[in-house]
Amino acid sequence: MNTGCNISLWMDLLDDSLQARPSLQADIQADVAIIGAGYTGLWTAYYLKRHAPQLRIVILEGETAGFGASGRNGGWLMGNLLGEDRLLTGLSPAQRKASFELLHGIPDEVAEVIAREGIDCDLRKGGVLYCAARYPEQEVRLREYLAHLRALGLGDEDYRWLMPNELAEQLHVANANGALYSPHCATIQPAKLVRGLARCVAGMGVELYERSPVIDWQPGLVRTEKAHVTADWVVPAIEGYATTLPPFGNHQLPVQSLIVASEPLSADTWAGIGLARGQAFSEFSRQVTYGQRSLDDRLIFGARGGYRFGGGLRSDFNLTDGELALRRYLIGEIFPQLRNVRFTHSWGGNLGMARRFKPHMLRDRGNRIALSGGYGGEGVGASNLGGRTLADLILGRDSELLRQPWVLSDSPVARLSRWEPEPCRWLGYNAIIRSFVHEDAVLANPRSAVWRRRLAQALAARLERLMC
Repeated sequence: MNTGCNISLWMDLLDDSLQARPSLQADIQADVAIIGAGYTGLWTAYYLKRHAPQLRIVILEGETAGFGASGRNGGWLMGNLLGEDRLLTGLSPAQRKASFELLHGIPDEVAEVIAREGIDCDLRKGGVLYCAARYPEQEVRLREYLAHLRALGLGDEDYRWLMPNELAEQLHVANANGALYSPHCATIQPAKLVRGLARCVAGMGVELYERSPVIDWQPGLVRTEKAHVTADWVVPAIEGYATTLPPFGNHQLPVQSLIVASEPLSADTWAGIGLARGQAFSEFSRQVTYGQRSLDDRLIFGARGGYRFGGGLRSDFNLTDGELALRRYLIGEIFPQLRNVRFTHSWGGNLGMARRFKPHMLRDRGNRIALSGGYGGEGVGASNLGGRTLADLILGRDSELLRQPWVLSDSPVARLSRWEPEPCRWLGYNAIIRSFVHEDAVLANPRSAVWRRRLAQALAARLERLMC
């Protein structure tokens, strides 16, 4: 089994040598300097070039395009933004409708771009299934969530409750009590998308320098070990690597998500599981699970990992026995026929988590900085929205993109919510994760006493609210 020596299954499946482009060797001047050749940086460069092809845009990447979370994620292209329900609560019904239409349109926007630019990334818009399965409390929470979505004005065309027999038409999971289906999600081969975007923007005239890690930056100036870039605008598109470039580590924590991939499964096995249209799926626990059926018939399954003291990045993604065992246990509970399935790949990545789970798209006009991040693991789609938004902010274009509650049009970076200092953040984050693990263990045990089940839920819910 590939246990993480390479970047991910997705990168392994590419017909791409991953040979690095030349590094920055001499000082240059640009209109826009972008730090990071992941989704956010590449989408920002793409839309800037679409609207203003005369701009000189430089991207500095520490490794190769897609080395970070963009080449490692679970492949969900969501028409959502983390915490959107909280962000939109205070808006008028008309404003909420416009915001939801913008978010729900993300998969179609990406599909339009990849068709126009000839990027094949296995995109299938089959929607997403949030399943209530392993214990009855999942159904209660999922129905409460649906009621909240209805209160925000979303109808059956956006989120529809499926009875167990309706769910079985798309997905067979053990002990299903129903599911929530949304059409606003696609699945992709994420490495194909990020590598295709890199080739696309390079063909548009964007200067992409790889193996050029940024060691320092300030407004108007970005430095590598060998040279520097002076620029009118700087875009730190670093997401999970925020701790490497102060002061962003105060605003975004790197947390890890860990994924396994099965060997290709037989047609008979998939006939007993489903997912024939490329749907994404999750079971509705606080553990945060996610999965899809890849185009070559593997089960891709992930769950949230953890946080390291001081915001330390994880570079070794050889999953431990315990990390593999948790994912195998969850797969076996959801799909009993896969309890002994062989994993061929396991990997992980660092993603950015904003304080209070609030993604942000910001223009600091005084310092001429534009940034987008805090996607909290939902960045495949959110980064496209972020790239479009940053392009409009930098160019001063007036658009619906800028009239959103997650956009800080003219705000200093210091306005972003800050994480508490250590050891508070480490203690708090890990207490929350452990409460989720405890809740899941108690609720998954049918012999747990009622009082124990209620206590586990109350503790997990209270700690979760502290994060928000």
